[in-house]
Amino acid sequence: MKHTRIRTFNTKDTYPEQKLDNDLCQAVVARGSTVFLRGQIGQNLDTSESVCIGDVSGQAEQAMSNIAMLLKEAGGELEHICKITIYIIDPRYREAVYRVVGRWLKGVFPVSTGIVVSALARPEWLVEIDATAVIPD
Repeated sequence: MKHTRIRTFNTKDTYPEQKLDNDLCQAVVARGSTVFLRGQIGQNLDTSESVCIGDVSGQAEQAMSNIAMLLKEAGGELEHICKITIYIIDPRYREAVYRVVGRWLKGVFPVSTGIVVSALARPEWLVEIDATAVIPD
């Protein structure tokens, strides 16, 4: 592989209720300094357990914790985030989610896109956050 793949998995294991067979990963380090993170949700990365069911703030907290953990594993930190995209399933969740994200990214100043979608991959997920970071040379 040309890029470093962090936390590889196959969807057969993480989504057994769905008929999928995709080889994916949580983060890709490309060109030695750019880190592309998979969208993070209210799920424990080590157990694939959904957490904070019904609690959009708790799911956003878990997503941001996952982002911080993955960036650390890639050799980076939250301050290296350049772009985030936030997906919510209800526009009424925006304020609660953005408060959590804002606390985690205070002083970082990434560009951000927010999108309201009809659903995420599992019905219990209320928010998904993805990020792209550039680790300075």
